[in-house]
Amino acid sequence: MNALASHPSDQLADVSFVSGRAASMPTLNAVVAEIAKTDIPVLLVGESGTGKEVYARLIHRLSGLSGAPLKKVSCAVIEGRHLVREMQEALSGKENQVAGPRTVFLDGIHELDFACQRVLLSLLPDGAPNGFSEMTVSRIISSTPRNLEQEISAGRFLHELYYRINGAIVRLPPLRERKEDIPSLMECFFLKHSKELRKGIPNLSGEARELLTSYDWPGNIRELENVAKKIIALGDPALALADLGVTRASMQTAKENSCVSSLKMASRAASQQAERELIQKALEQTHWNRKRAAQFLEISYKSLLSKIKQTGLERKKTERE
Repeated sequence: MNALASHPSDQLADVSFVSGRAASMPTLNAVVAEIAKTDIPVLLVGESGTGKEVYARLIHRLSGLSGAPLKKVSCAVIEGRHLVREMQEALSGKENQVAGPRTVFLDGIHELDFACQRVLLSLLPDGAPNGFSEMTVSRIISSTPRNLEQEISAGRFLHELYYRINGAIVRLPPLRERKEDIPSLMECFFLKHSKELRKGIPNLSGEARELLTSYDWPGNIRELENVAKKIIALGDPALALADLGVTRASMQTAKENSCVSSLKMASRAASQQAERELIQKALEQTHWNRKRAAQFLEISYKSLLSKIKQTGLERKKTERE
């Protein structure tokens, strides 16, 4: 990842997304660096806010096509006829009068309807030429937060297109699985946005840092960056983190309830074990005379029969007989 780290000024956000101490990151970045050297299509899979576009641009920058611009196609807002035009421009290299191969980033490819999926399939390498024989070979990178195999099973995605775009699948971890990186990510975002907002870099208390690492971040790194901007804008970390505080309180309550529930279960299990041992001892002392055992335990005969059955001691009686 040295190629990325060599441009700290204009690639600060990218550095913050891909760097980190989490165990999964070195392996992920090593795989990305190797994939970038090839021209195989890449499918980036990860929850919203995990940095799929950052990784798409990183792969492009580390590839042999880095000299050409990256073409981003937002699949969520595009229609069939516009898709044909944009893909024709991208794949032919005619956009901006820049000829030759380039990287095309299909952002949110799961958003394409079937008509657009069929159009795209016909335009990609190994698809039917469909009159676009002048197109040059380009690198295709796609992204999605969904499991496309499940989308295929549900009839929402063409399996032919899936196999065309997943030459290599890169799965990006959610922030809750790389919480070790939160301090360095916040530092990067503070540096970036304090310059943009023309404000000083805030200092976080130990309690604020603990809160940041205890929160699960459903919006992932994008949510973390928004919180960093909020802290800088307000100039008061406690106020900016108030919403997370409510969440943390709820999480703490849930943990306490879970603990109480576990204690109740443990107490109940201990009580049942003690009861079983007392019944077994009474039955052995009375040579399995259940009426005498019931008198000894000061419970009704019917209750004893029920408890013998519940505790499984009936089997022991049968074995003795």
